[in-house]
Amino acid sequence: MQDHKRQDTILDEYLQVGVIATTHGIRGEVKVFPTTDDPSRFRMLKSVVLDTGREQRVLEIEGVKFFKQYVILKFRGINNINDIEKYRKMPLLIPRSDAIELEEDEYFMADIIGMQVETEDGEDFGVLKDVMETGANDVYVINTKKHGEVLVPAIKDCILAVDIENKRMRIHLLDGLI
Repeated sequence: MQDHKRQDTILDEYLQVGVIATTHGIRGEVKVFPTTDDPSRFRMLKSVVLDTGREQRVLEIEGVKFFKQYVILKFRGINNINDIEKYRKMPLLIPRSDAIELEEDEYFMADIIGMQVETEDGEDFGVLKDVMETGANDVYVINTKKHGEVLVPAIKDCILAVDIENKRMRIHLLDGLI
């Protein structure tokens, strides 16, 4: 339980922008799988926070390249494959203060996953478990006791209100969603 609490605190202060997938070459570069909507934002970052599970380590970004779906990063002071290899599969975070400004009706996934979802009548519906990114719009995956997993499109017709502070969402269920 201690670890879970620590993880919640980290996500309150930081947002994940990527995960180290593997090393790239022998000079300490890494391939990062971006978990941000806009991988080009890595060009603007001066540093990231590596979360090892036991500690957070600030890594200064020295170089950024792009290869297929990956971002290739070079960190200052890490010049050897052996110095970075142990960090594979670990998340890279940024402080919320460095986050991109959100447009109206945009939310960070870390802020909405786990939200209590209720219907427009105020009836408890379930918990938002995941967000699927599709071409047209996101789709919210909601775990319900009554209907199992329900997919709700993240569109104005369905998402009536989102209260980040109280972790609550009010939805309208279009015909055919259940």
